[in-house]
Amino acid sequence: MTGPITVIIGGASGIGAATASVLRAAGHEVVVADLPGAAVSPGAGVDVGVDVTDEASVEALFTEVAGRPGGFTGVVNCAGVSTLARVVDHDAAEWRRVVDVCLTGAFLVLKHAGRNVADGGSLVSLSSLNARQPGTGLAAYCAAKAGLVALTEVTALELGGRGIRVNAVAPGLVVTPLTAPAMDIPGVREEYVANTALGRSGEAVEIAAAIRFLLSDDAAWITGETLDINGGAHLHRYPDLVGLVEKAFA
Repeated sequence: MTGPITVIIGGASGIGAATASVLRAAGHEVVVADLPGAAVSPGAGVDVGVDVTDEASVEALFTEVAGRPGGFTGVVNCAGVSTLARVVDHDAAEWRRVVDVCLTGAFLVLKHAGRNVADGGSLVSLSSLNARQPGTGLAAYCAAKAGLVALTEVTALELGGRGIRVNAVAPGLVVTPLTAPAMDIPGVREEYVANTALGRSGEAVEIAAAIRFLLSDDAAWITGETLDINGGAHLHRYPDLVGLVEKAFA
């Protein structure tokens, strides 16, 4: 392939795997990076192992890809984890685990991608509706994703002189391996849909299409932006996940 090289972190499944498929169809050469041994969606695969919480691992990934012919011009970071606990009951180790992946990991990706990406490149992170809409039990995830929005803006300021665009997308409910366990709890899916203006959850390919746009020349004058893609869920309220869990397992 002779198209632009794009690195997708967390591309073994979910939105990352859908993005890899959409970009390949658009002519990109895609390098999929994920945790060694990560569960892989049908039709997906992993080219390189990486752990976003390990700086040496992230640095090695981008140094290696930058050394390939033509280097790389795009990065999509889809790595993410979550947990569920009220603030007063929150385990500190679980807090750190979520923040380490979703915020510190995003920082390490932007740091080393920013050092190695070609001038004029595009870096896209996966934020969340929870960056702007709080949910009970999601303190660590909400805080990390809100921090990622600010991190996106700062990085856009700092890399703009090289023509590098730095943006994020913030999906609402999309059923992926990350969100699937919550969907098994009675009432959760119904609460999400009832509080979404368009009356349905999203599809991974819809998020992938937005990421493709932000990587493309059509978005050449967009940077420091977080694009909400949630079917209007931000116009209502977030489901009471802790309440629904407590009700289901009382």
